[in-house]
Amino acid sequence: MKIDFDAIPLAVTPNMKGGEKEVASRRFQDELGGILQGKLIPGASIGLHTHESNYEVIYIVSGHGTMLCDGERETLGPGDCSYCPQGHSHSLMNTGTEDLTFFAVLPNRQ
Repeated sequence: MKIDFDAIPLAVTPNMKGGEKEVASRRFQDELGGILQGKLIPGASIGLHTHESNYEVIYIVSGHGTMLCDGERETLGPGDCSYCPQGHSHSLMNTGTEDLTFFAVLPNRQ
């Protein structure tokens, strides 16, 4: 099934999960889970949070950032994929000079 993210309304979330600045996103959702197309401007972040009942996969399309996973810092760039298993914590920060664009896949709670 093709998902046309351009047809999905843009949502802007300030200080997502306690992060800095805002996240611009378009989200497809069905009964099984969601796929989010997101953008962080330079200096923006998604705050540290724990995936208590699901996991999350984030794929970087463009830009550069840092993922904090269970206290470990990982540098991410285009083509990199980050996996946060259920029960673990992570945070995504745009540490670059251009927008950080990504896709995130989250199943519904198990």
